[in-house]
Amino acid sequence: MSKPRFRKTLSAPGLLRLVRKRFERIEDPVAARGLNLADCLMSGLAIFGLKYPSLLSFERDARGEGTVPSNLKSLYGVGRAPSDTAMRERLDKVDPAELRPAFKGVFAALQRGKALEGFAWMGHYLLSVDGTGYFSSKRVHCGQCCEKRHRDGTVTHYHQLLGAVLVHPERREVFPLAPEPIVKADGKKKNDCERNASKRLLRDTCREHPHLKPIVVEDALASNGPHFERGAVERRPFRAGGELPGVLGNPSGRARAAFLLGHGPAHRLPIDDSNAFALMRAGRARWRIENETFNTLKNHGYGFEHNYGHGEKHLATVFAFLMMLAFLIDRAQQRCCALFQAARAGRAAYFWRKLRSMCLNLPVPDWETLYKAIAFGFRSTIEVYDTS
Repeated sequence: MSKPRFRKTLSAPGLLRLVRKRFERIEDPVAARGLNLADCLMSGLAIFGLKYPSLLSFERDARGEGTVPSNLKSLYGVGRAPSDTAMRERLDKVDPAELRPAFKGVFAALQRGKALEGFAWMGHYLLSVDGTGYFSSKRVHCGQCCEKRHRDGTVTHYHQLLGAVLVHPERREVFPLAPEPIVKADGKKKNDCERNASKRLLRDTCREHPHLKPIVVEDALASNGPHFERGAVERRPFRAGGELPGVLGNPSGRARAAFLLGHGPAHRLPIDDSNAFALMRAGRARWRIENETFNTLKNHGYGFEHNYGHGEKHLATVFAFLMMLAFLIDRAQQRCCALFQAARAGRAAYFWRKLRSMCLNLPVPDWETLYKAIAFGFRSTIEVYDTS
C-alpha cells in the first residue's frame, strides 16, 4: 500500500506559496535593514502555524544558531526572520483589510479542488457569524481600542472581531472566511459594535464570494428587522407550521421565509413542513463557530487570547488575522491532505508538540519530509566519539 502524498495546491507547501504571493502584493513602504514585509507576515503566520507560545520564544529560535532559521526558509520561505521589535513595528502599519485576499485565495483553492463537495446543506452553504473578544486591558491600549467605562472611573480597553465560518450540521470541520474587526475607527469617539461589523462583513462577503449564496446563521443579536432585510436568517428553533419565530422587517410579525445572502437582492427560501427540520438543524449548526472555532483557537495551541503584541494601530488585529489564517490552512489540510491526516492522527496537542520539536532540533528540507517523519517515524543517528 503506497504512502499518502501531497496534493499540488491543497497542501502546506501549496497553500503557503499561495498566501505568500498575496502578501507580496501588499505595498511595503518601509523596506528597512533587508527585511521585507512578506517575510514579516510569513514569520507571523509561522508563529501560529507552529503553535509558538510567545513572540519572544519564536524570536529566540528564529534568530538563533539552531536549525529553526533554515527550517523557516524551507517551510515558510522566510529569508530572514525579524526580531520581535521589528515584527511589531512592521505589522502595526499593515491594514488588516490587506490580508483579506489571502483568505479569499485559500478558499478559492478549496473550491477549485472540489474540497467543499458534500459540505452544502439544503443546496446552500451555512455561514455561521459571531463575535468574540481577543484582547482586554486596563493599562495597555491603542487608538483603535473600544472602551468600557466603569462606575469606579476605570476604563477597560478591548478588541473584538466578528468571525464568519462555513459550518455543516453533520461535520465538525469548519472553514473560516476573513473576519471583520470590531475596533474604533480613526477619529471616532463612539465604540464600534457587532451589528455594524456585521454590515461590513456581509457586504465584503458578497463582494468577494458572489456565487457562494450562503444561509447565514447567527445568535439573537441578529434578530431585528434591518438585519433580516440584508439577508440573514435567525437561529431560533422553527415551528412545524412553517413559521419562523422572529422578525422580517416587522418586529411583531412572523417570517414565512428564510433569506439567502447573495450578491444583490436577498433570495427567499420558503419554510414549510418539508424543510422546517432541516432549517432547524442549520440554525443549531451555528454553535460550530463557538465549539470548533473560537474554543479551538483559545484552548488548543493557537493562543487566541494571548497578547502577542498590541502596538499603536493595527498590530493586535493583524495578529488575530494571521492566527485565523493559520487556522484556515490547518483546516484545509485536515480536509484535503492525506499526509497531514496521517501525521495528525491522535491528539492534536501531541501532533503540534512533535512538529515544533522536530523544527527545533532537526533540519527539515520540506513539509513532506516533516509529515512523513511524524506519521511513519524516522531514523536519526548520533555520532559516537572514541574517548579511549
